[in-house]
Amino acid sequence: MNHLMPCDAGTATSQGTGEGVLAGALPPGLRDELIAFRRDLHMHPELGNREFRTTAAVKARLQRAGLSPRTLSTGTGLFCDIGREPGVPARPMLAIRADLDALPIPDTKTVPYRSTVPRMAHACGHDVHTTAALGAGLVLADLAEQGRLPNPVRLIFQPAEEVLPGGALDAIECGALEGVGKIIAVHCDPKVEVGRIGLRVGPITSACDRLEVTLAGPGGHTARPHFTTDLVTAAARIAIDVPAVLARRVDARSGLSLTWGRMETGHAPNVIPQHAELSGTVRCLDLHAWRDAPDLVHAAIDEVAALHRAKSEINYVRGVPPVVNDADIADLLRRAMTSRRGPDSVEDTEQSLGGEDFSWYLERVPGAMARLGVRPVGDTTRRDLHCGDFDVDEGSITAGVELFTAAALLDGHRVQL
Repeated sequence: MNHLMPCDAGTATSQGTGEGVLAGALPPGLRDELIAFRRDLHMHPELGNREFRTTAAVKARLQRAGLSPRTLSTGTGLFCDIGREPGVPARPMLAIRADLDALPIPDTKTVPYRSTVPRMAHACGHDVHTTAALGAGLVLADLAEQGRLPNPVRLIFQPAEEVLPGGALDAIECGALEGVGKIIAVHCDPKVEVGRIGLRVGPITSACDRLEVTLAGPGGHTARPHFTTDLVTAAARIAIDVPAVLARRVDARSGLSLTWGRMETGHAPNVIPQHAELSGTVRCLDLHAWRDAPDLVHAAIDEVAALHRAKSEINYVRGVPPVVNDADIADLLRRAMTSRRGPDSVEDTEQSLGGEDFSWYLERVPGAMARLGVRPVGDTTRRDLHCGDFDVDEGSITAGVELFTAAALLDGHRVQL
C-alpha cells in the first residue's frame, strides 16, 4: 500500500484554462516528507558510481509504497515501473529520469542540512531531481491503485551523470529504456524563479568532451632556451593559440569552445622543464561540429606544438552530445506545467554550453528536458551550479512533482490549455 494522504482531484487546478481539474496533486504530508528526504540526500552526497546509500534510500521508499524497483547491475541506480499490469500487453511507457550523484567540491553553505562528507556536495541539484522523481512516483502509484493512471510510467534513477561519458549509458545497457516510448527530465536552474520552468524546442544543452594534453621536451637551463625546447612557452601558446585557431576552422554558429581548466609545468624558476600538462573541456552547440571536433582539436594542438618543437600527446575523451528536445514532448511538458500553475509558469530558455548525459536517452527515444526554477522569489543573489554555495528554494520539489505527474496524466491526451 502507498500510505499517502488521498490525492483528491479537487486539489489541483488548471488555472485559467477552462479545462477542469487535473488529479495528482502533492499531499501536504508527502511534501514535508520529500523536503526531509532531499535534505538527507544533501547531507550525505555520493560521487558517481558510488551512490550506494542514495540508491538504497530511494529503493526502500519505493518498496514501502508497494512498488518493485530493480537495482542496475552496475550496483548503483535503479528503475521502477508504475501501472504495468501482468498479462496485459505492454504499452510504451513514459519514463521520468533523475540522476543521483554529487560533485567533488566542498559545501560552503551554513545550513542545517550542509554536507557531512568532506569535499563533496550536491552542488548541481541532483538531490532535487531525485526527490521530485521519487515524489512523482509515489503520487502516481497511488493513482494507479485507484485505476486513475492512464498509461504506465517508468522511473529511472541513474548513477554518474557527472562522470563522462555519463551513467545514462550504463542505465541503457541495463535495460532502462526497454519498453519506453518517451522520456522526460528536469535540471535545476538558479536563473529561473521557483514555481516556473524554462523550455525550448531543439538543443537545450551542448556537447561536452574532456581534453588532456601532455607535452614533452629535453629540458634545460633558462639561460639557454635556444638550446632546448621552451616547454613553458609551448604550453602557454597552446593554451592561448589553439582556441583561436579553432575559432577560424569551424562555423562560428556552431559555438565550439575550448576552455582550459588546468595547466601545470615546471618546479624551479631557472629550469626549463621536460614535461607539461593541460586539461580542459571542448563544448559545442552543434551536433555536426561536435562530430568533427576531435580531428580539428588534434590538428590544431599538433600544429602549435610543432612550432615550438614540443612533442604532444593528446587524450581526447568523448563526452556527451547535445540534449535535443523533441517538439511534441516539449509541448507535453509545457501543457503539464500550464495545467498546474498557469501559462505564466513556463518561460522560454536559451541553449547553454553545459553538458548533460540525458542526451544519450534521446539518441534512442524522443524526449525533452525542462529547466526547473529553484531561485527564491525576489532573490537577486547570483548563484550558479557547481559552486559550493549552491542551494535551492525547496518549493522546487513540489513544482517538479507537479510537472512530472501532470505529464504522466496528460501523456497521449492532447488538450487545449
